[in-house]
Amino acid sequence: MKFITNYPLNDGFQNTYDVNTNGPRTIELHPNDRDPSKQVRYCNRNDDGTYTEIGSNQFLEDLRGERTDEILLYIHGFNNQPESSVFPRAEQLQKFYDQAFQNKRKSVEVVVLLWPCDNDFGVLFDYWDDQEASEMSGYAFFRVLQRFMAHRENNAGDNACYRPINILAHSMGTRLLRLALENYNNKISRVPALFKNIFMVASDVKNKTLQRDQSGYAITQVARNIAVYYANDDLAMTASKVANVRNKSLSRRLGHTGPRNLEKVSENVYAIDCDNINNTYDNPKGHSYFLDDGVTGNAGKVFDHIAETILTGRVGGSDAHKARKQIIHKN
Repeated sequence: MKFITNYPLNDGFQNTYDVNTNGPRTIELHPNDRDPSKQVRYCNRNDDGTYTEIGSNQFLEDLRGERTDEILLYIHGFNNQPESSVFPRAEQLQKFYDQAFQNKRKSVEVVVLLWPCDNDFGVLFDYWDDQEASEMSGYAFFRVLQRFMAHRENNAGDNACYRPINILAHSMGTRLLRLALENYNNKISRVPALFKNIFMVASDVKNKTLQRDQSGYAITQVARNIAVYYANDDLAMTASKVANVRNKSLSRRLGHTGPRNLEKVSENVYAIDCDNINNTYDNPKGHSYFLDDGVTGNAGKVFDHIAETILTGRVGGSDAHKARKQIIHKN
């Protein structure tokens, strides 16, 4: 599995290649240092659980050469550790996509954007630390956008790779995405429409973030479809609202209510109400409901909704696409 990370390394070594072989090198993520690095590393997670840094050129060439129809960039949420949470979920996503598309003549490759989360002092303290880490990581991953754009421009014409790219941003991962786009807009120029679909699940940002006069408006401009999944009884969103009092922010969260006013966001934004299933899929928090059904271990309705959107290019499929507000039912 491929991943891009700004995690500090255990040895603090800065070179991309092994100084002895001038080839890819095995790396270890620092087990205690959670301060985001400004340096972004392009890596493979091997079958034995080790990590190999291969550099951006090889990484992007590998993606271009894969027989994969589409790419899904997975940005995890707060308080998620690589081996206990992030990679197992990414592997589950990959398994479900392989199963969903095996008879559809389509394939999706999951690529992880791994940012450092804290896990020392309890969830509330971790929340504040991770909020800061996501902001710092927004700058690092803006450089990933730069690299993707440069690679596409350098391989135009007959060698072009226009494989559709989708994003699944969960929880605080949406904050990182917003800040990466903000940095790109401020330092380079307006981000082009680089993505096919952006799936925002249980997003830990203000519920007016996507409006034209807000910092997250850029998200609506870089993809064909923006699907916002929310649940009013998501306990993590309730805790987030309380935690943000410290930052003098009392706004309800996007993952709690969906967009505050659909009339004030772009027409490519869709609100998907997940109240009926989120606590069944992720008991008792009702926060990580985008994977299995929480009972049989099979893909859940939210995953099916996302997969159908990737397959058809329409949010929820051709029949549901006309409705900007949709509800995911148990049956």
